[in-house]
Amino acid sequence: MEKPATYSSLVAVGDSFTEGMSDLLPDGSYRGWADLLAARLAAAAREAGGDGVRYANLAVRGKLIRQIADEQVDAAAAMRPDVITLVGGLNDVLRPGCDVAEVCRVLESCVQRLAPACERLVLMRSPIRRGPVATRFLPRMVELFDFVESLAAAHGAVVVDLYGAHVLGDGRMWAEDRLHLTAEGHERVAEAVWQGLGLPAGADWTRPLPPEVRAGWAARRMSDARFTRTHLLPWIGRRLTGRSSGDGRSPKRAELLPYDLPPGLPLPGAVPGSEG
Repeated sequence: MEKPATYSSLVAVGDSFTEGMSDLLPDGSYRGWADLLAARLAAAAREAGGDGVRYANLAVRGKLIRQIADEQVDAAAAMRPDVITLVGGLNDVLRPGCDVAEVCRVLESCVQRLAPACERLVLMRSPIRRGPVATRFLPRMVELFDFVESLAAAHGAVVVDLYGAHVLGDGRMWAEDRLHLTAEGHERVAEAVWQGLGLPAGADWTRPLPPEVRAGWAARRMSDARFTRTHLLPWIGRRLTGRSSGDGRSPKRAELLPYDLPPGLPLPGAVPGSEG
């Protein structure tokens, strides 16, 4: 049997999805699928006799594809890691008046620079929470995702289809802000990327959740009001004033350095509820 590949370095490029929001750790920082993937790659490399993995995460919340291209791509390419992940453009298509063709053009320039700089480039069709926002912007999203597929084919990249996984559209996989995945959602993404790299499956990351017991009308209205007050109105305010949640923030891990999952946290490798 052919031995699975091992990877000794990973660089993640993107926005809040790759930064790890809203997979919150006790110290107030974010974990996220890229951290989980890095920890698992480190364990696999050590099992194969290597020294673990070096990991950089250049992602910053709120970044548009042009900002990702200008601020992250060349830095990632210069590190020349085994694996680069690139996820971007969704913040753009959620904005009024977005020029999807321009977003795709900039994304293509990113892929052209990143693909030759790594052994394996990973692109994604991003997960989308089912609901009215997704319905409104779905044509733009699908146009972007179809272009991601064509880019991957042209440059030999891997595409991880999170959009096509029904379970990641389930509202229970999304945090209270309805924009970012829960801890379990990030764990499933880490497993999906792991398998996309050709590594042996640890779980079925597409496994559906148990049937939902829907909250009553009053509880749903209270949740909607809390979401509007705490998350939606501030988001609209930033859009109207040209601000971003990432303004002034530095990359999560700007340097390609050895990485292990923080002490006290379990090593990823099983999706919750996947047993049996």
